[in-house]
Amino acid sequence: MKNSIFKNVALAGILAIGLTSCGSGGNSADQNANADADKQILGAGSTFGFPIYSKMFSDYGKTSSIQTNYQSIGSGGGIKQLMNKTVDFGASDAFLSDDDNSKCPAPVVEFPTCLGAVVLSYNLPGNPELKLTPEVIAGIFMKTITKWNDPKIAAENSGVSLPDMDITVAHRSDGSGTTYIFTDYLSKISDDWKSKIGTGKSVNWPDGELGGKGNEGVSGMIKQSPGTIGYIELTYALQNNMVFATVKNASGNYIKPSIQSASLCANGDIPADTRISIVNANVPDGYPISSFTWIMIYKEQNYNNRSKDKATNLVKELWWMIHDGQADATPLNYAPLPPKAVAAAEAVLKSVTYGGQPVLQ
Repeated sequence: MKNSIFKNVALAGILAIGLTSCGSGGNSADQNANADADKQILGAGSTFGFPIYSKMFSDYGKTSSIQTNYQSIGSGGGIKQLMNKTVDFGASDAFLSDDDNSKCPAPVVEFPTCLGAVVLSYNLPGNPELKLTPEVIAGIFMKTITKWNDPKIAAENSGVSLPDMDITVAHRSDGSGTTYIFTDYLSKISDDWKSKIGTGKSVNWPDGELGGKGNEGVSGMIKQSPGTIGYIELTYALQNNMVFATVKNASGNYIKPSIQSASLCANGDIPADTRISIVNANVPDGYPISSFTWIMIYKEQNYNNRSKDKATNLVKELWWMIHDGQADATPLNYAPLPPKAVAAAEAVLKSVTYGGQPVLQ
């Protein structure tokens, strides 16, 4: 009888050890899975910023264990996914409007990552380098100038053989920060545009214009359709060997879009919330259709069962982007952040919390 009791006790002990071991192994696997998940960062939004973000995230991944998946779906989509809390960060070439902020389920902070230029690219025989005035640009997109040999275009382009060809306008079909930048510019140079169409990530374009998805889509439409003009980010134009216009700025000077002429527009003071438009800045050598591009995250990172490690990994990567990551800007034809913008971005990231405590210590 005693031997039987001892055998049962021993068996129970072995089973207990076995169950404990299984439980321990499972917990270890769960912990590893959670740690891996904390190193996976998901973002979405701006196609304007896609080339530089892809390079930044790749470079950061080589020096850390963080892997960042960025979906280039347009600024409107990025903001929407951030509002739905399906991404860790949203990216937009338009800072959040008061209306956008009111729709967010919790306070959101945003900061600029670099600057870029929106260019007017076109497809004409011989690809001449055209000069365009604000009046002509507004007229083309308002459909009041409909021929490439219109006298108003010819007046600024003496010696250029302009074809008797209809102008076809290409624009973004998706919610777009690039559209916001360009329509912000049009609203500042044309009271008619401002009152009839206005500024937005999506607007009601005049009838007969063509829509393409992303900077990639508009670039493709321009290249494939003679007589077409559209607005795209400078990097896309250069990468695709596309011709683009020199534009008369608010100081009356014709300026070719470049990283240098874009950066000149950003040397002023930056507000604490970093929401500032530098479009049509009165800077003698500044290109008038220039803008920052922003990243947006929730100020309080303790949501949706996110871990503190996840929040820390995210904020540290964003901090790297506004410092070491700026080295990726110039080679990709973006302008790096000026010192005042870096300082403003630093203050924003230092304000991010987890459980009410600053993430960056």
